[in-house]
Amino acid sequence: MVTCARCGTTADELPLTWSSSAERGGTVYHCQICSRENLRSIEGRLDEQWWA
Repeated sequence: MVTCARCGTTADELPLTWSSSAERGGTVYHCQICSRENLRSIEGRLDEQWWA
């Protein structure tokens, strides 16, 4: 079971539409809705090399 770190939505298996990130030594998952609503915040945390 996978749980969205932001809203608590759960899924039996990790859907392809969810995003993940490595935070505090673990993997954090965000559902499709939370990923879309926070896209700018997610992009802002990417390394500068990502945009080169």
